[in-house]
Amino acid sequence: MDWQAARDAFQQGELLAYPTEAVYGLGCDPRNQAAVEKLLELKQRPVEKGLILLAADYSQLVSFVDDLAIPQDKRFSVFSQWPGPVTLLLPAAAHVPRWLRGDFEQIAVRVTAHEPARQLCRALNSPIVSTSANYSGQPPLVRAEDVREAFGDKIAWVMDAPTGGATRPTKIIDPLNSKIFRD
Repeated sequence: MDWQAARDAFQQGELLAYPTEAVYGLGCDPRNQAAVEKLLELKQRPVEKGLILLAADYSQLVSFVDDLAIPQDKRFSVFSQWPGPVTLLLPAAAHVPRWLRGDFEQIAVRVTAHEPARQLCRALNSPIVSTSANYSGQPPLVRAEDVREAFGDKIAWVMDAPTGGATRPTKIIDPLNSKIFRD
């Protein structure tokens, strides 16, 4: 795997594609507003919806989360979900911009157990924005060659590895009130 090419693209604000638990994801540096806006424009996705951050471990996400706002009595139920195919809505840190969290006070985050995606986050030493590889309203793509065909040179780096085999997108829950947003 050419991790240096992935790091270079990430640092230059380019878009990357990588396999997740169920589908290919498109991502970029969550700290780079221009990169996030490029991704939203490509996907034709409204900023109001917010985005998911994918990470290899919670330490990569902690600067985006208001960790002190997670009550002590909820911490086990929150962190016992990971690593795994569960996206959690956690209180966003005060500095997290709208272009990441959308119209919400929370940030959607996931510590993946899918090894190729974990390797990517480790190689980047960062979480990555994660949204399905497709144009809004179209079915998500599940193979690297389909991503290359659909998006061409709009994606600077495509990881060629299998998805995790899940047949549905990851569950999204608010672990502080147990509300399920996507099952």
